[in-house]
Amino acid sequence: MNRPRLLHLDRTLDELDGPQWPAPPPHATALVTKVHALRRRPLSALAPADLRTLVAQNVSLPYVLPLAVALLLEEPMLDAYFYEGDLLLAALALPAAAWAPFPDLAAQLTAAVEALPAETTEELARMAGPEGLGPIGV
Repeated sequence: MNRPRLLHLDRTLDELDGPQWPAPPPHATALVTKVHALRRRPLSALAPADLRTLVAQNVSLPYVLPLAVALLLEEPMLDAYFYEGDLLLAALALPAAAWAPFPDLAAQLTAAVEALPAETTEELARMAGPEGLGPIGV
């Protein structure tokens, strides 16, 4: 399988996807504080749970999405933080515009999802809610 070439793993999202974010406000939520901190961590240090958070919050997707898809191609139902398949569901919920720069990644992830057992895709669709899974990047 043709894997994405991941560059700049030693750099942070603040460096790559400027401008640099200021410190979070004093009374920011835990999520806001976490996302700000993740933008200051080198890409190579982002754990699956961190990627799920950033994908779910639509933060720096041009840099985060290839990292997330690389994990998902290895293990589509990866339990990143909350439950089995949480990173996949976060990726599948992204709007088409997020996938536009990555048609190859979208196609590869679509193939990985289509290769899952029917019971698994049915469970994913149930967890996705009323909108269902929908096609990636459409």
